[in-house]
Amino acid sequence: MNDTALHFIGEEIEIHFNIPPVRQKTPPCPDGFTWQERTYRVIEKKSEWQDFTRRGRMARNMRPAHATVATVRGSLGVGRFYFRVQVDTGQVFDLYYDREIKDVDDRLGHWFLYRELKVNG
Repeated sequence: MNDTALHFIGEEIEIHFNIPPVRQKTPPCPDGFTWQERTYRVIEKKSEWQDFTRRGRMARNMRPAHATVATVRGSLGVGRFYFRVQVDTGQVFDLYYDREIKDVDDRLGHWFLYRELKVNG
């Protein structure tokens, strides 16, 4: 399968799990999500990947040797877990969980609908 980006979305979503994840900061693929007041059910996880690239001020606050290790396994508040999913409407989306800590009262991270993909057979 060759998927190409149909359009960028970049909006926060509410996700749903049939069984809550054991670790919130390293979540599995969700079972569904709500976007713009519509609920989508994930029928297939097509792929998943992680990106532990340090961004913004986080890119400058670590020794180079530690940064190399963190690139592989992540560090506190840094990292994204991506999932390419097909939903019950037949659409294919990339979504991700961003572990970034916004502030002392918002430490759990947020889920985003990254983009919709056009599926080429």
